[in-house]
Amino acid sequence: MAHHLARGLLVLTAFSVSGCVAFSPDSGMTAVAELTGQTINKDVAFVRTAESAAAVDARVRQLLSRTLTADTAVQIALLNNKGLQAAYNELALAETDLVEQSLPPNPVFAVSRITGNGASEIERQVVGDILALATLPFRSDIARERFREAQLRAALATLRLAADVRRAYARAVAGNEMVGLLTDAKATAESTAQLAVKLGETGSLNKLDQAREQVFYAETTADLATARQVAASARERLARLMGLWDAGLDFRLPDQLPPLPRRPQALPTIEADAVAHRIDLQIARLELNALAKALNLTEATRFVTLFDLAGMTRRTQEPEGAPFRERGFDVQFQIPIFDGGEVRVRQAVESYNFAFNRLTERAVNVRSEARDAYRVYRSTYDIASHYQREIIPLRKIITEEMQLRFSSMQVDIFALLTEARQRLASLRGAIDARQRFFLAQADLQSVVNGGYAPVAGADSPTTVAAAAPAAGGH
Repeated sequence: MAHHLARGLLVLTAFSVSGCVAFSPDSGMTAVAELTGQTINKDVAFVRTAESAAAVDARVRQLLSRTLTADTAVQIALLNNKGLQAAYNELALAETDLVEQSLPPNPVFAVSRITGNGASEIERQVVGDILALATLPFRSDIARERFREAQLRAALATLRLAADVRRAYARAVAGNEMVGLLTDAKATAESTAQLAVKLGETGSLNKLDQAREQVFYAETTADLATARQVAASARERLARLMGLWDAGLDFRLPDQLPPLPRRPQALPTIEADAVAHRIDLQIARLELNALAKALNLTEATRFVTLFDLAGMTRRTQEPEGAPFRERGFDVQFQIPIFDGGEVRVRQAVESYNFAFNRLTERAVNVRSEARDAYRVYRSTYDIASHYQREIIPLRKIITEEMQLRFSSMQVDIFALLTEARQRLASLRGAIDARQRFFLAQADLQSVVNGGYAPVAGADSPTTVAAAAPAAGGH
């Protein structure tokens, strides 16, 4: 009987193994590429071999050989960022959990031998966990849900990195543009300060006016130093996100932000789009489904948590008799006297309710985040466009008219310089407005698709440099 029981255990185990999950050739990366490709249209790569690492290095060097755009910076980061590769390693680990959960428990084979006074006894056992075999399909199904969650988390990490790179790129290029503007302004202010000193020596300019010109030069110098530090920090953050070091740090950035798009995006169904596409919501839904299945499994097995079946054969040799064999079986199960599984069921119920409430809260917040992100996007576009269409052209007209009046000696040099300061303030405001638009554009994309919003209230890099200039002039 024990022989037949052991054979039955082996047959049941073999049947279970036939439905097991095998490792995929790409560790689930195909799904990640499909999810992210719909949004950012960039290549992703899980670097696991020396050949793939060499191919990625060659591609990165090629992209770095020309001046970076926001798109090329994102592509470099997706290929070269080691933190993202670590997220893909987590996906591969999640697949190992899936395969492990799909495998039936290994049967246990035990042999014992007892001798004494000329007698001997040999016992063999084959033990199988019947409960684990019975619940295998349910546990495997739950593991598949968890692996799908891991794929979504890897896609979420990819989209978040892409959004972070776009923000860092906008800050770095805006920093370059601000440095260029203030460098020119400093040169003008320095000439003006030197002229004021000479006029003061001749008595043509009083001490108050001399101090005004000199303080403008001093403040512009301080602003330029701040702008250079901010630009350098922004460039370093961009380099970190792209995973660059050593020779890769000499990448080239443009001197100016790109022009505004001709018209802003019209997103009348942005709330529905966010709810449908947000990956963090999809993760929360899968988590809820997995917890629901775990709750059902817990309720089904609340009274039985241990059920082992063993087939045994025993050979006994007496000193004065012929050897004989005994066969039988052994059943072990837990008697739910003190713990009837209520604790486990209650934990599963509360875990499900917790996930349900979190999902509901997240869905409400996603709608609000989408509305707010679009309002910020439209307002920053309108402000930057107002600078571009109204303020800067008017400042140009004023500058040209002041230069004509200066040529005809209707105004003096200091009136012309006062207008130049005001024009500088407008140009700084225009740079800051365009930067804020591109940051808002990246935020809008991530809020709709990536499930990530930047920390509110953080100053943009040009906030300090775009502060109101010192009062001066005549």
